[in-house]
Amino acid sequence: MTTQERFRRIFEKKEADRIPIIDQPWQGTLNRWYAEGMPQGMAWEDYFGVDKLGQVYGDFSPRYPVKILEETKEYVIATTGWGVTLKNFKVPDSTPEFLDFKIKDSNVWQEAKRRMTEDIDRFDMERIQREYPKWKAEGRWLQANFWFGFDVAHSWMSGTETILIAMLEEPEWVMDIFNTYLDLSIAQYEKLLKLGYRFDEVYWCDDMGYKNTTFFSMEVYRELLKPVQKRAVEWIHKQGMYAHLHSCGYIMPFVPELVEIGVDALNPLEVKAGMDSVFLKQKFGDTLTLHGGMNAMYWEDIEATLQEIQRLVPILKQGGGYIFSSDHSIPNSVSLENYKAIVNCVKEVGSYQC
Repeated sequence: MTTQERFRRIFEKKEADRIPIIDQPWQGTLNRWYAEGMPQGMAWEDYFGVDKLGQVYGDFSPRYPVKILEETKEYVIATTGWGVTLKNFKVPDSTPEFLDFKIKDSNVWQEAKRRMTEDIDRFDMERIQREYPKWKAEGRWLQANFWFGFDVAHSWMSGTETILIAMLEEPEWVMDIFNTYLDLSIAQYEKLLKLGYRFDEVYWCDDMGYKNTTFFSMEVYRELLKPVQKRAVEWIHKQGMYAHLHSCGYIMPFVPELVEIGVDALNPLEVKAGMDSVFLKQKFGDTLTLHGGMNAMYWEDIEATLQEIQRLVPILKQGGGYIFSSDHSIPNSVSLENYKAIVNCVKEVGSYQC
């Protein structure tokens, strides 16, 4: 089966040849694998024989000027298109430090909003025109990426404290942020659809929880964010695509709400935050495709990882509806040989042919 055929059957809650396998290795992980024998320049997916996506991203920021403010041997301090000042460390796999935010209140937001105009050049059209025919020929699963919601507002634009306070004190401003980003995402992809590009799913990131709790109450979710997510899902389904949500952290209370509005797939099912993939399979497996749920904390211990795969995958794969990946990404503690063992194990226990 091609990746496209495999994903399609899994989303339809049907058995395929095996479950799909996708993930995100860190750059340091890739560097390690090349040093340990993976041919230089070879795609890691081809080396391990796992599934490949065709992914399209756009620039949905207010397009503020990007400027380098300071650079040393260890780090670069620069502004972003969202008006954020970031300190990016040059060590592979490091986390950036958020130093300052331009859009700190609703007045500045109005100026930023005027900058968020539709423009086909928000996409890398040269890359899309070059790669899209190859993706189709290879039978990849084609993924369009939206950019809207709580995570965009607090992580990349205004800061967590600002947005959480505003959700209670200025809910109209927060809803305007959510809707403006969604409007721009829809408008931009409508341009691609009119040019003849088609996708299998729309994927978007909106981390709504952290360890053992959500960032905000059910009441706030239902009032501010759920209506925007519902509108996104309705547009996605109208185009004949699946709606695939990524939300790190603990969001168990929100899952019934997500199923209600028609979300088709949920990722990453973060185990260390309190997500329970087996419960979700038992409760929502007939409607919701589960993606992830393999505890990244195990990945430094290959025996524990293989045992967890052998325990969980036979349960989660039943009747289709499961995509294998870690619940975060592949850290650089995972050797080439160990990831080979992981993939081989997943292919064995995730097969529908035995």
